[in-house]
Amino acid sequence: MRESFRTRLMRWGFNLWPCYRGTGARVTFIAGDWREVRVKLPLSWRTRNYVGTIFGGSLYAAVDPFYMIMLMKNLGPDAVVWDKAASIRFRKPGRGTLTASFLLDEAELVEIRRLLLEQPKVDRSYTVQLVDREGVVHAEVEKVIHISLRRSS
Repeated sequence: MRESFRTRLMRWGFNLWPCYRGTGARVTFIAGDWREVRVKLPLSWRTRNYVGTIFGGSLYAAVDPFYMIMLMKNLGPDAVVWDKAASIRFRKPGRGTLTASFLLDEAELVEIRRLLLEQPKVDRSYTVQLVDREGVVHAEVEKVIHISLRRSS
């Protein structure tokens, strides 16, 4: 799916938002249905660590918010969505631009809705990889996302 006017504005907003801008990463694409997001993280003076590779904090921060936001946008206002846990595995030092792609398919959304009919809350695990242009994995981030339904008061 293509970017919509609204998701293009959100992409610009992310890239201007000081919290995200400080990571050194840039959002390059947000699908109109919020089921795909792409980011890139270059090696630059802003992201370089002491030994000349991409700083681990930049690697994590570049990918941190997206699965939570994608789920919020797709599950709607009745869902409470929070990051619950995260881990990062460094596989190879980043010596150039890395990219990450986040994908959320319809089957996953159907499964979450089904589980929420059976239980008050669910935790889902998602993995995203930061790769170079040859597809070599440099870091892998696992996010655990908590999802529940808002209680009517």
